[in-house]
Amino acid sequence: MAQLQQSSGEAISLQVQSQRALFAAESGAQVAVREALEGGACSSVTTPKTFSVSGLSGCRAVLACESVTAELNGSAPLEEIFTLTSAGQCGTGIDRAERVVEVKVR
Repeated sequence: MAQLQQSSGEAISLQVQSQRALFAAESGAQVAVREALEGGACSSVTTPKTFSVSGLSGCRAVLACESVTAELNGSAPLEEIFTLTSAGQCGTGIDRAERVVEVKVR
């Protein structure tokens, strides 16, 4: 019975960490979108992002950015398209969870 209770507790803990990692990834992606659009370049996106709010304390988001210039719908002018990847990470050891969010913006 003790083993079952321990396994159940570990599963719940991992679920919580996974949800926190998803929120960290989404938050990181939102910040990356703002930085990329305001700065107009992938070099404006800084990484990693750490969080101090209570729900994401101890979590971080590692960001990556790629951009291409494309002509959309056969019309000029050319537009910059950013592909932003945010990997949210929470916890350590066996309680560590990571979730990835990818966003494209123009």
